[in-house]
This record gives sequence, structure tokens and C-alpha cells, in this order.
Amino acid sequence: MVSHRHPNSLEEALETLKNEPCHIVGGGSDLWVKNRSWANTPPAFKKTLLYLAHLESLKGIRKTDDSLIIGAMTPYETILNHPETPALLKACLYELASPAIRHVATLAGNIANASPAADAVLVLIALDATLEIQNHAFKRTVKVKDLIEGPGKTSLESRDLITSIRIPRRTFTHQTYKKVGGRKADAISKVAFAGGAVIKDGTVKHLSLALGAVNATVVRDEGVEKPYINQPLSKLKSEKEAFKKALSSSINPIDDQRSNALYRKKVALNMINRFIESL
Repeated sequence: MVSHRHPNSLEEALETLKNEPCHIVGGGSDLWVKNRSWANTPPAFKKTLLYLAHLESLKGIRKTDDSLIIGAMTPYETILNHPETPALLKACLYELASPAIRHVATLAGNIANASPAADAVLVLIALDATLEIQNHAFKRTVKVKDLIEGPGKTSLESRDLITSIRIPRRTFTHQTYKKVGGRKADAISKVAFAGGAVIKDGTVKHLSLALGAVNATVVRDEGVEKPYINQPLSKLKSEKEAFKKALSSSINPIDDQRSNALYRKKVALNMINRFIESL
């Protein structure tokens, strides 16, 4: 028999995580699928279920002078309809799931699930988002990009809880979100791209490009982007092929039921090419 916990506060939730391993349940949209039973029986969970969606302290969206802070249990639909949500993230969430899923699923769940094809993770990495992670003893801040170590694998410990997502407030002059899937909506990505740039007076002030479903984790290489910051846009455009070549070594997709590696790599490089041409 699997136990269930419904803590009355964040502190109680952290104390529970301190004392026993748990499945953390926000919307549960990934968790139920991972643990589904093909015999029409209840899911076979092996750990206690810790329900957190009811905790108001983990919900909501607020802004500071430099950031937008999203509570870990805030559903996609709330984020999608909030006036301060970055346009790049809104574009992603609109295509990410069905309306029913968007009313329960959370960014924290998408991050902790650590799928290489996680569209929201892709956008958060392009937006330089960070996470506040708490346990019973201390808090820490981690970049979304640094938390995810591989398919289904993160640096989270069993006692850790993502409590909020922090997104720097930045206005892009150019931005693109593009997802290629087997159908027009509610599909797992074959390849996905998120790009943002700030171009001022012909100079690149900011540049971020991220690709999903083309490696074991989302691909973003700030080392490739950095040489073009505070440089003329003409330099990036004239060195477009070199830019793509530098990223190409990180684009190592697989063949699976949704697509094949050759197609994915070609499309990924085309997306980079098209974004640079649009600047």
C-alpha cells in the first residue's frame, strides 16, 4: 500500500522529504504516465506520494526589478495568461499540451522530469532561468541548464524541492520559438528551437539559442554565443556557417519512433540558420 501525504505548509513538506523518499506530485501529468499500469489497475508507485498542488506558498507569479518569479506549483495555464510572462515562454506553453494538461502541469515538474524533448525546459534555458531549491536545512540557486544531467536525471537529492523559477526580465528585439512534431499541436517534439537576441544600433547586445530533442540534454553553448556579444551583427551573419559548425558537434540526436537522427540534425541546423538570417 502506497502512503499519501498532504502537508499543510512548505515546512511540513520539507520535513516529510527529510524523513522519507517521496514522489512529489504537482500536476502529476508526467508521473502518472511513467507509472501507469497496462492491466487497468492503479499505478504501482514504490514511494510515498507527496501532494503539493494545494500549497498557496508555492503558487503565484510576482515580479522584482530584474526578474519574474514563478512559484513551482503554478499551473501552465496561469503562466500562459499572465501579462508579465515572456512572449517566448507563452509561445511554448501554447503548443506544449492540451488545455486540460495546462491547467494542472507545472514548470517544476517539466524540469524535474528531465526529458531531452522538454519544450518548457528548452525555453527556460534560452531565457537564462534559475531555480530556487530548498530542503529542510538550506536553500540554493541553480541554473536550469546546470540542474539537468541526462535523460530523466538531475542533481536533485531526495530531500530537495524546487520552490520557484526565476526568469530575468529582458526584452528581446528578436525572438523565435519553433517546434517540429508529428502533428500541429499536443505533440512530443522531434526537434525544437528557442532563440532570443537583443540588437541595438547594429550591435549584438544579447544572444541565446537553445535546441531540444537533439542530445541527451537541451543544447545551449554560451561559449559559442559569447564571441558575438557587443560585436557588430554583420560579424555574426558573415560567420554564420562557422557558428553552426561550432554548435554542430553538440547536436547528436538519436533515431527513435518519432524521427531519425539525420533529419533532426538537418532541421536543427536549418533553425539556427533561419534565426540568424532573421536578425
